Amino acid sequence: MKWSSEIFLFCALFLFIKSKAQLDTLNYLKQFEANKVNYIGQPFSKLLQDITQIQPKTAWPIPNFKTKHYNFSTDFKFCDKEFSFYNAVTLIVEWQTPISRSDSKYYQVLNHSYFTNDEKAFYGNKIVKDIRIYR
Repeated sequence: MKWSSEIFLFCALFLFIKSKAQLDTLNYLKQFEANKVNYIGQPFSKLLQDITQIQPKTAWPIPNFKTKHYNFSTDFKFCDKEFSFYNAVTLIVEWQTPISRSDSKYYQVLNHSYFTNDEKAFYGNKIVKDIRIYR
């Protein structure tokens, strides 16, 4: 009985620490949303450069279901793909000029992996129209 209660306490502590880390990430990124006027009309690289404490782990292009040819925004998630991905802190960037699917070799959502330096370079010169943070 003592052994099972120790496991329960360990799991509870782990979940508490993990949720606190997500709240810290959320609060940190909310600062950028509050100051989004500094990033609207600017290249995405400026926002990435200012986010110094944590970087996105994955990028998910969001298609426009009406046109099916362009994605107007991208979800940048701040957790590893394997851990709490659907509960992750997410930065949604809406682009000034929609990204054509044919222009983006990173549109392979189902086979998508981590946010790479190539993706940073690709998205870095895209102009930000709006940003939102949510969890």
